[in-house]
Amino acid sequence: MPILVGLLIALAVLSSSVFVVRERDYALVFSLGEVRRVISEPGLYFKVPPPFQNVVTLDKRILTIETNEAERIQTSEKKNLLIDSYVKWRIADPRLFYVTFGGNERAAQERLQAQIRDALNASVNVRTVRDVVSTERDKIMAEILTNVAKRAEPLGVQIVDVRLRRIEFAPEISESVYRRMEAERTRVANELRSIGAAEGEKIRAEADRQREVIVAQAYAKAQGIMGEGDAAAASIYSQAYGKNPDFYTYYKSLEAYRASFSKPGDVLVVDPSSSFFQFMKDPAGAALAPVSVPSK
Repeated sequence: MPILVGLLIALAVLSSSVFVVRERDYALVFSLGEVRRVISEPGLYFKVPPPFQNVVTLDKRILTIETNEAERIQTSEKKNLLIDSYVKWRIADPRLFYVTFGGNERAAQERLQAQIRDALNASVNVRTVRDVVSTERDKIMAEILTNVAKRAEPLGVQIVDVRLRRIEFAPEISESVYRRMEAERTRVANELRSIGAAEGEKIRAEADRQREVIVAQAYAKAQGIMGEGDAAAASIYSQAYGKNPDFYTYYKSLEAYRASFSKPGDVLVVDPSSSFFQFMKDPAGAALAPVSVPSK
């Protein structure tokens, strides 16, 4: 029985003398309230049993501070902006961090939030809305990072990154800003429409001019072709009729008869002995002149 009691006591002492440091933690070994060792590497370690020595762990990972509500910051134009940001930070010096905040991460975050708010005001107050929203946003974040990092270093804290997540106008000026933006966009749209209408009229006028030129050229070419065709036809007729003048006279007389008696009700008042009826009286009247169509 005494052996069992002694064994249990030995196990209790041994268990209180051994501790494990995880990869994500720092371990601070205290001896009578004073930090004796800072352990940053993971593994199994030994210490003197309490109350002579005890261990406190701190998180060595990168932590995040997010604002619960957007900060109201004023620009150089005296316009209020609502800025939502977040900060990435980590414990760089565990001993100094514990001395400053007693190992309380919440206290460290509150101190850092105050510093971030001051740095944000310092960077935004000297800039316009346009600078903050677009042109110098990256520069502002770099300034805040540099400013807060210098002030956080004596606290045992390293600032890894600062980001402006959202920037909005305060409600009292949002409406007027939107109206000005709408008016500006409307002006630009109307200007573009007028330019487009002028260009459209210019294109249509040029197209009409080209159409008139093309039609005139085509008409002139067509008339030339028709003239050449009529000349060629007249030449062919002349050559054909010149080979047989009697046939030409006969053919022209038949055309005159056809033109004179084209309708059933046509009436002719003419001397029966006129040359008009020469081929009706004598089909061989080729010696006579071509028949002319009498007046109806």
